[in-house]
Amino acid sequence: MADRFLRIKEVRERTGLSTTTIYDRMKEGAFPKQIKLGERVAVWLESEINAWIEAASQVRVA
Repeated sequence: MADRFLRIKEVRERTGLSTTTIYDRMKEGAFPKQIKLGERVAVWLESEINAWIEAASQVRVA
């Protein structure tokens, strides 16, 4: 199955994070990096976002 690209709006909706927080965590290495498709287009791989959400929920449970 092919991985879907997610735009920032969907990443925000899935994670509950603001755009600023997403970019801050990317700089810290604590969030998946974006893929630049053009000058003004950035996307994230759905599988990487899902894995990040799963890892975050595991930390909460532990």
